[in-house]
Amino acid sequence: MQVHATADPPSQTAADTLVVGVFEGEQAAQASLQKLFDSGEAKHTGGSVAVAHEESRRWLLVGLGKREEWSPELARMGAARAAQRAAQLGARSLCWELPYGSDVAVAGALVEGTILASYRFDRYKKPPEDPAEQPAVLDELILSTPADVAAALARAQVLGEAANAARTLQDTPANDMTPTDLANRAKALADEFEHLSVSVEGRSEIIARGMGAFAAVAAGSYEEPALITMRYEGRGASGPTLGFIGKAVTFDTGGISLKPGDHLEEMKYDMSGGAAVIEAVGAIARLGLAVRLVAVVGATENMPSGRSVKPGDIVRTLAGISVEVNNTDAEGRLVLADCIAHAIAEGAERLIDLATLTGACLVALGHTHAGLVSNNDEWCAQVAAAAQTTGELAWRLPLHPEYAKLVKGTFADLNNAPGGRLAGAITAAEFLCRFAGETPWAHLDIAGTAWNLGRAYAETGGSGYGVRLLVELAGAGDAAG
Repeated sequence: MQVHATADPPSQTAADTLVVGVFEGEQAAQASLQKLFDSGEAKHTGGSVAVAHEESRRWLLVGLGKREEWSPELARMGAARAAQRAAQLGARSLCWELPYGSDVAVAGALVEGTILASYRFDRYKKPPEDPAEQPAVLDELILSTPADVAAALARAQVLGEAANAARTLQDTPANDMTPTDLANRAKALADEFEHLSVSVEGRSEIIARGMGAFAAVAAGSYEEPALITMRYEGRGASGPTLGFIGKAVTFDTGGISLKPGDHLEEMKYDMSGGAAVIEAVGAIARLGLAVRLVAVVGATENMPSGRSVKPGDIVRTLAGISVEVNNTDAEGRLVLADCIAHAIAEGAERLIDLATLTGACLVALGHTHAGLVSNNDEWCAQVAAAAQTTGELAWRLPLHPEYAKLVKGTFADLNNAPGGRLAGAITAAEFLCRFAGETPWAHLDIAGTAWNLGRAYAETGGSGYGVRLLVELAGAGDAAG
């Protein structure tokens, strides 16, 4: 999609569909369009969209709600609704008039919402025999405003496209998105950018490194696991080295502790944290941010077989901590434990991991917030600020010595699944915290936000949650540097 700005009013552009947003208590600039609001056909309610025609031009009238509540997230939602309606009408070129008083953050959000809402995953569907039935694809987005928003639009386009790339990785079925396939995507990004490199290590290297927890999860699958390590150093980089860690279980059966059959097909999404990390690193490289980072993605399947790790087994991690495997379906924390230790060994000084880790987090927070846990208030505040900016919301959950007691092992240092199902999202984070040690660390449990988000720009399927958040977090470091 081509994205650009113009100082011309929408009616003077070549776009086939023009979008005007109107706040509650305010009027449309054109009297003929205002008549639709007066009649009730168009509404000021946030997200409502009405269609009008004037002088052979198609107009979309978008309700923006109350001006005092207007925000970048509401702009994303409004842009998504407009893009969806435009697609239904067969639009190919869309021009938004930037609502009066909106800043560059809103301008970027309009671009993000449009691009995210234009995402399609139909590669496995037979094309319609009648070309007229083929869904319209938006080729161009124009933003009409006298302000200089070019840089914000370019950045927003990169973010939206990176999030959509992560969604493609997420939505691809596990037979076509193995750990090797995920590693190949990271390699392709490294080939594209001069300051980005990647190394990929398989089963034998993982074992040789002493990553016994990761190796134990991978043992049951005949697919080769992949330890993906991406390094990026932007020009002029300063400040602490960021460490992004992503859980990438490309399919999770639960292993010997087999999951129930209902919704098991959704377990292709258990690699969503890894997908977000890979595409966020690609976006950071594309934007040329002046930061240093190391990204570690642990990619494997979790399968039952004659060689799978068993409940009651004890494994030793890269950090030298032993773990009782009480439940093989609590596998993500085993993979992440070794990946966190590896990131620290590779020089990471500020850590954030993303993982579809616990159903308990979905129960607690639904699809609205990811769970956020951290051992460092300052670092946690930076992560929370990035989440608020991008609309990828996160809610902080506590660490506490009483929760820490629950993950102590009986025959080993730790256990991976405390009995009683108490504070499941927190105890999983308490487990991970042991491997971060004194390094500032934040954990995002994205089990409820990674797919079927229910928002206008990502209603079903993979959401790409975390891509924009990670880039924002890196960008804050870039600005500070």
